[in-house]
Amino acid sequence: MNWQEIIAQQGVLVMFGGAHCHVCQVLQPKIQHMLQQQFPKMKFHYIDCEVHTDLCAQQGVFSLPVVRAYFMGQQAGEWVRAFSTGEIAAALERPYAMVFAEA
Repeated sequence: MNWQEIIAQQGVLVMFGGAHCHVCQVLQPKIQHMLQQQFPKMKFHYIDCEVHTDLCAQQGVFSLPVVRAYFMGQQAGEWVRAFSTGEIAAALERPYAMVFAEA
């Protein structure tokens, strides 16, 4: 899994989770639904930290869940452990509008 390829997209939301993380399992479909409804041009990438331990360690992910937003390769937000999809949506509105604006 190449980290630079994942974040190099116009807009991507990366979720670090795990099969044994109940919060992760509940949150993942909610985040995907939010993206489909409100931010359809953004990509979603789920990284299972129980499988990709090296990548999670390299990214400094030591508690779950962690969600990070990237636009054009630059991190635009991070949410760790206790957060809502509403918080993510509010933070994504402005950068999403700027990156995906119709010319």
